[in-house]
Amino acid sequence: MTIEEQVLEKLRDLPPEKQKEVLDFVDFLKERTARKAPRSLRGLWKDLNIHITEEDIAESAQTTKGLFSCRSFL
Repeated sequence: MTIEEQVLEKLRDLPPEKQKEVLDFVDFLKERTARKAPRSLRGLWKDLNIHITEEDIAESAQTTKGLFSCRSFL
């Protein structure tokens, strides 16, 4: 008997309110697993129509270079 079959068999023996709890728990497990999946920033920004180039990153690095040096905290 597979795990799926075992779960279904045990699930069918439960009253409806307990079956709902099992369903909620499965949804929780799926959500928790999905959150752990690494995402690239490109995937997060895909729908925002944001385009950042290597030049943009280099310019930003030059602009902020002196702002966060160790000396500023001494």
